[in-house]
Amino acid sequence: MADNIISAKNLNKIYASGKMSAQVLFDISLEIERNSFTALIGPSGSGKSTLLNCLALLDPPTSGSIVIDGKEQAGKDVNSLSKYRNERIGFVFQFHYLLPEFTALENILIPFNIGKGQAPANTVKEAERLMERIGILMEKNKYPGEMSGGQQQRVSIARALINKPGIIFADEPTGNLDTETGGSVLSLMKEINAENNTTLVMVTHDRDIALKADRVVELVNGRICRSINIKSLGLKEAEKLLENRSCHP
Repeated sequence: MADNIISAKNLNKIYASGKMSAQVLFDISLEIERNSFTALIGPSGSGKSTLLNCLALLDPPTSGSIVIDGKEQAGKDVNSLSKYRNERIGFVFQFHYLLPEFTALENILIPFNIGKGQAPANTVKEAERLMERIGILMEKNKYPGEMSGGQQQRVSIARALINKPGIIFADEPTGNLDTETGGSVLSLMKEINAENNTTLVMVTHDRDIALKADRVVELVNGRICRSINIKSLGLKEAEKLLENRSCHP
């Protein structure tokens, strides 16, 4: 029996403004296995980023259930969700959202400082260890404006890892990088995912990147149209399935 770290059931998301409303997600049910790498793909407007934000507890679903580590999260109050996110979840986005007035090292320590106060020496050493592991220790005292896009994204990865989260959610983390740098960042994320026994859930528009995951979940018009288990099928068979672009929920 699979060890699922995330179980979502019948998720719906409706955005309303005045008398206007738009439904983005329709009765989505999805289970994500612990320590796995899942890629969410789909055309623009398919709802993949909205689904990621719901699963990551950044945006509450209009209805449905989200169970993480065996505990229901949907419907909890804002403070409880904020505390849980800070302690258990890491985030990497297309735009790194580093604070320009802080150095690389200071940016990495922000999640710890928010949750537990000023970081002690051992946590600073851990941040420096992470920076060395991902090749940016020499940049620790630089400000974001003094670093390349790839270096800034690596800082955001270290920031996501500083609290040792069980899950990392990534929304187009390579979308703002050139192909070579993006490939390097993705390889790094996969390595760290394996080393730290974390679960990685990533939104991407790039099918080549998606094929590096253990599983691909494709959305169309706010519904899951197919789920491809690459670990079970093998890469070549998964590629054949994705080459057939006709996918209907």
